[in-house]
Amino acid sequence: MGVVNASQIIDEAKFSKFHLKIIAACALLLIVDGYDVFIYGVVLPSLMQDWQLTAPEAGALASWALLGMMSGALLFGPLGDRIGRKACIAICFILFSVATFLSGFATTPVIFGLLRFAAGLGCGGLMPNAVALTNEYAPKRMRSTLVALMFSGYAIGGMVAAGLGIWMLPAFGWQAMFFAAAVPMLALPLILRGLPESIGFLIRKGKDDAARAALTKIVGGPVGNGALQFEDSGSQRASIAELFRDHRTVGTLAMWVSFFCCLLMVYALGSWLPQLMRSAGYSLGSSLSFLLALNFGGMFGAIAGGRLADRFGLPRVVIGYFLLGAICISLLGFKPPMVVLYLLIFIAGAGTTGTQILLYACVADFYALAVRSTGLGWASGMGRVGAIVGPMLGGGLLAAQLPMTLNFVVFAIPGVIAVVATIIYSISRRKAQARALAVAA
Repeated sequence: MGVVNASQIIDEAKFSKFHLKIIAACALLLIVDGYDVFIYGVVLPSLMQDWQLTAPEAGALASWALLGMMSGALLFGPLGDRIGRKACIAICFILFSVATFLSGFATTPVIFGLLRFAAGLGCGGLMPNAVALTNEYAPKRMRSTLVALMFSGYAIGGMVAAGLGIWMLPAFGWQAMFFAAAVPMLALPLILRGLPESIGFLIRKGKDDAARAALTKIVGGPVGNGALQFEDSGSQRASIAELFRDHRTVGTLAMWVSFFCCLLMVYALGSWLPQLMRSAGYSLGSSLSFLLALNFGGMFGAIAGGRLADRFGLPRVVIGYFLLGAICISLLGFKPPMVVLYLLIFIAGAGTTGTQILLYACVADFYALAVRSTGLGWASGMGRVGAIVGPMLGGGLLAAQLPMTLNFVVFAIPGVIAVVATIIYSISRRKAQARALAVAA
């Protein structure tokens, strides 16, 4: 009967309504995820006022959610390779939606921090599984574009948080921002209906009928009755050790450094940009509009970066984005004219949030199917360490009452480090590919 190469069918497939459903479903999930991530930066000035928090205390409170995200990425990333991506996505979505809703009832920083930790578990676990699922089903010629397009929902969620904050905070208080997180739960059945399970996972578990049905939807017709095969889905175990085998050690460590630096910048700016701008004399409305511009830049940068990556390669685009982001962040403290300030924040968003999205695509491209969610989970987990450091760093800088210019220069330094780490990753990736070709020959 022969063999049906599922990986080749997906790589060579034309973009279809089936792909569009996957992209739309994962993007909707990440819009809610992004809303949950950026909501703290939106409500931070109000929380500091209501609970009389100092800047270091507010930074430490932000770290509860980020610690949860790190734990969630390390837990649910590998779990997705074991029980299926779709099951993990459903668990994570319910977890962070319920915990975020309950955060609106918190009356003390301790209760608030615990609920934010629970919400972070879900947020951290959703991302690697959504990226891995999208990457697996995307046609090869447009894979980076589709992953970036899907992940731009994360930046849209940040824009929704900032936009709602401008309207809801003065009228209803910070609690209403968390109550709004319950609304997307109504769409969960519809979202899950549009999500297929990982074909590689189905083949590994012997569910060939379900895998064949998914392939039929991709090509719009029958795919043959031969034995199904997908990459090397049966040759590796979903273990951390696999991330360091086959000459992947240097590339894995370099990606972890890039993730650490990138998420440090993302969460430092996301948590403290409104408060820093208020300290510089801007109104609350203007400060939140800066956060809106930051996330709009992240969305635009991700989509444009995906298109550029399909043409020039992911590492080159990531390096360029990191450089642009670091330069623009360092210039924010000089209080340029308003138009220039918005432009710098827009580009900084592309160089931070947009670059984070491209880094996920890099990792998904670096690892084989059987350990892809594990690789994404651990890279994201290491990044979450940077995400924890970012808000605490911002709180420490604000408490030290340093000049505005120095604050933003400090925020930009990780971008330079990330450029070096990405260059090392790119070199390691090329060497690993050359070795693989030599072995095959």
